[in-house]
Amino acid sequence: MRTAFKLTLLLFIATFALQSCQDNDDIPPTSSLEIQDFIWKGMNLYYLWQEDVPDLSDDRFANQTALNTFLSGYPVPENLFNALRVDKSIDRFSWIVDDYLELEGQLQGTTKNNGVEFGLSYKPGSTTEIFGYVRYIIANSDASTKNIKRGDFFTAVNGTQLTISNYQSLLFGSNETYTLNMGSYNGTTIIENGKSVDLTKTVLSENPILINKVITSGSHKIGYLMYNAFYANYDSKLNEAFGTLKAEGITDLVLDLRYNGGGSVQTATRLASMITDTKKTYGKVFAKQQWNAKINAYYEAENPAALFNYFTDEVGNTTINSLENLTKVYILTSKNTASASELVINGLKPHITVVQIGDKTVGKNVGSVTLYDSPTFGTQNRNPKHRYAMQPIVLKIVNSDGFGDYFNGLQPDYLLKETISTYGVLGAPSEPLLSTAIGKITGTTRMLKQNTGINFEFFKDSKSIKGIQNQMYIEKAPEGLLKALE
Repeated sequence: MRTAFKLTLLLFIATFALQSCQDNDDIPPTSSLEIQDFIWKGMNLYYLWQEDVPDLSDDRFANQTALNTFLSGYPVPENLFNALRVDKSIDRFSWIVDDYLELEGQLQGTTKNNGVEFGLSYKPGSTTEIFGYVRYIIANSDASTKNIKRGDFFTAVNGTQLTISNYQSLLFGSNETYTLNMGSYNGTTIIENGKSVDLTKTVLSENPILINKVITSGSHKIGYLMYNAFYANYDSKLNEAFGTLKAEGITDLVLDLRYNGGGSVQTATRLASMITDTKKTYGKVFAKQQWNAKINAYYEAENPAALFNYFTDEVGNTTINSLENLTKVYILTSKNTASASELVINGLKPHITVVQIGDKTVGKNVGSVTLYDSPTFGTQNRNPKHRYAMQPIVLKIVNSDGFGDYFNGLQPDYLLKETISTYGVLGAPSEPLLSTAIGKITGTTRMLKQNTGINFEFFKDSKSIKGIQNQMYIEKAPEGLLKALE
């Protein structure tokens, strides 16, 4: 079986080389096409929907010369990448960057940032003018030293009204500093109020653990953890946070993922392990990966266990601080909750009761991997002539029951959409979503009524604008696929 697989794989990857021997005029990719060649070959090998894209077919090109001719029609690498994707209604999340150093920083929570995480909505009655509202302030940022807080409105930057055509240049341009012109709601729309805040961008690493506290309500000691991204380099901090909750003897847990757009699959697996009793879940399946036919064939022949993500009892060499007494977890969500956050919700359901409170999630049940222009598409021996990298969708992920069909989002058990006018203070027992969770835990209060605040039409949020929202990624491509030819 193993030998047969290697022979099949060898025939596939060696096609161009074999045909080169038969075709004297065949040539390698020219220096002007190196990026395009990397894009095509990476997408051909790893893209989840490779079989559905005719130009990615294994027999699409007779030889390298034919491939080069095709690639030369796409002088802009981004245009080639997008042309090789299936319809965006299916693939909503693949992307490409021209600087992998920036990408690597973003995936670990390091960005040029002033510390204001915000949403953007349309002004009432307008299809072009928008306004911003602060969701939270990142600790140790420039904004954390200024008079700006959650729930504040802003309408303009440096005196220029925000619109759907200028918000990127105003908020995410090359400007290191800018002034936010603040606003207020006058009962009809958002207007400038004469206040302003000067902000400066710095290289900022965001600790995704925004709040970790214990709330006592009657006989209940409720742990509340607001966790805003799955950054693998903060896994030890996450384990320490659970150690604190465990030491406090919490009886219940509220996990707030309302602003968490995802991140590392490994981190999601570790978080799920912390929530459950590892004495019971260790070694059990948390999730299963489904790749394209070629990658699945490789794994099934060479390492079937690698398709599974198992509950673990360690973070590195440190024992996981698991909450051994929980039978139920309350998870707060919004329409910004995505990917690795959804994986945690879906992956936990076969093992513990999950009570979801808030809004329907994004619906990202697929994951990506960073591909570089190198012989193995990994970080070693990268092409020094450019810094392009791809983050294509390469896998779908399901839970241990085989369920993963939530393309349209995970529906909450208790629907409660967040409204700007009733934001409340994050972590305060009176904050609407947290208050609802506490009420469900203690059985002391009813569900808060929906639509108690003013609803504004949502446009975008700061994380999605930066290109880092809605991520669920594995740490590296399966390099063994190519090493199997050795």
